[in-house]
Amino acid sequence: MAFDFPSPEWAAAYKDAINANPEYKKAGKDWTHGVVAMVVKAEPTLGIAEDMAMWLDVDQGVCRDCTLMVAREAEEKAPFVIVASYAQWKQVIKKEIDPTKALMQGKLKLTKGHMPTMVKHVNASKQLVESTSLVPTKFRGE
Repeated sequence: MAFDFPSPEWAAAYKDAINANPEYKKAGKDWTHGVVAMVVKAEPTLGIAEDMAMWLDVDQGVCRDCTLMVAREAEEKAPFVIVASYAQWKQVIKKEIDPTKALMQGKLKLTKGHMPTMVKHVNASKQLVESTSLVPTKFRGE
């Protein structure tokens, strides 16, 4: 069964996929910098009425929580916030673009947080993307 992206079900499956990825456990072991909120900008034509955020609580190679919430709440509380359009997140999940390169090119925008910290943890980011490939995903508009 494929999970609609973004949805609470997709977020729960993503958490499980991250925790099942032994390479992430190694690559993410030094991440102690807090939650990363991945904001999907509103796209009413795809049924996304307002900006939504994936609240990704990762710490020392473990995903403690991954939930979907209203972006405003996540942006206030998360130490790192990455914002992109639905199409760009779709490209990341499909591994069509590298998230670190996309950040450097401005395709994904770090609106809160420390860019050098993100770059330092590039291998952890790559493994988070690898984990998305383990989640059966249904993209809106396809």
